[in-house]
Order: sequence, then C-alpha cells, then structure tokens
Amino acid sequence: MKIRVGHLYPDYLNIYADRGNIAVFARRAAWRGHELDVEEISIGDELRPDAHDLLYVGGGQDREQALVAVDIAAKAATLYRAVDGGAAVLAVCGGYQLLGRFYRDVQGHELSGAGVLPLETIAGERRMIGDVLLDCEWAGQTLAGFENHAGRTILDEGADPLGRVVHGHGNDGSSGFEGCRVGNAIGTYLHGPLLPRNPWLADWLLARAIAHRTGGEPKELAALPDDLEREAHTVSAGRARSRGGR
Repeated sequence: MKIRVGHLYPDYLNIYADRGNIAVFARRAAWRGHELDVEEISIGDELRPDAHDLLYVGGGQDREQALVAVDIAAKAATLYRAVDGGAAVLAVCGGYQLLGRFYRDVQGHELSGAGVLPLETIAGERRMIGDVLLDCEWAGQTLAGFENHAGRTILDEGADPLGRVVHGHGNDGSSGFEGCRVGNAIGTYLHGPLLPRNPWLADWLLARAIAHRTGGEPKELAALPDDLEREAHTVSAGRARSRGGR
C-alpha cells in the first residue's frame, strides 16, 4: 500500500532535524510492507483536497514562519478539510503554531495561521528550553523530546492537549499541558526529532493514515522490536527528569 504524505514547507521548516520524522514514518511503514509516497509542498504549490493520508509540518524560526504564514493561511480551507476528513497530521513547533489561529511576536506583529487547531500563540520575552517528558493519558504512553520556544500557546477552553507535563515547560510554562490533539491531528513543541524516541506515536499516526487510505477503521499495527527506540526514549526521559520539578 502507498501511504500518501504531504510534507509542507520542508525547505523552510526543518529546524532541529525535524525532517527526520519523515524518515521514521518511511522506515516503519516499509518494515510492514507499505510505501510512503511523499510530496513536498511549498509556498505557491497547490494543496489538493483529499490527496494525502498524512500531512507533516516541521519547525522553524520566526523568519521562516513569517515567510510561510501567508501561504499556510491561504491553504486553511484545504487543511481544515483534511483534518475534518480524518487524515493524520503532525505539526511540530513552528508548524504547530501556524496551524492555530495566529502567532503574535514580541513586537506585536501578528501572523495569521490556518486556524485548524483550537489555539493561539503569543511570544514571551523568555525562551523555554530543555528536555520534556509528557504523560499522554489518552494513549497510556509517555512522550519524551526537546523544546525550544518563546511562544506561549493557549488552548481554547475544552480543547484536548497532547499530554500533561511531567518535566519541562509545555505550551506556556504554567498550564501543565503540552501540545494539542484534534481527531487524528497532533501539534506539539517536541523536537529532537520527535518520532525516533517515541515510536508508539509514529505508529498511532501511521495507523490512522492507513485507515484514511482504505476508508476503514484504524487497526493496531504489527509490533516491531524497537529496542533502540526504547533506549532512546529512556535516555531522553532521564534527561527530562534530571531537570527536577515541572
């Protein structure tokens, strides 16, 4: 089976090796006999409705976010249709912010987002940096990664976070939550890249991408050994715990 992937703005949003998340999707799909058909979509390129089973947006700095903001806002209707139609979505840091309604920098300049995630982001003076450990109670799993952001992301009342912060800052340094989850769409600040040390999340997204491709319900994927992946998660989680507190 070919899993159709739309990789948005890989030439602009690829900080902290976030492109590595695509490599994880490709290998974990291939180990199960599937192929990733990756289409790179940048500024001015058409994003076709229902053309992708999985959409991915990586992270970038303020300059890169400003360069793509107008374009991603123009693609908002198609992105909303993809999320509403059950496509899997992973958005990291800058991509996470731009899938919300807006990002406002410290000078008060506002970048319009796609508005497909129920959140808004306002930059603060202090950056929130370091290893992070989350408890994702909805999945019965933990996530470990690295955050580096000045944006304070505020979820709408009643919106579902990706996880509860065990160690680290999370969305805003005070709410105790990190990321956002809407249907099969996930936004997060966790870099690193995220998926090599958290294979369960890669498989959760792949299962939903496959279901979108077939028109069926998500099914649990065949287990993989994941010894190295578990070790990477343990090391990353240990670094987060060594920070102490939340």
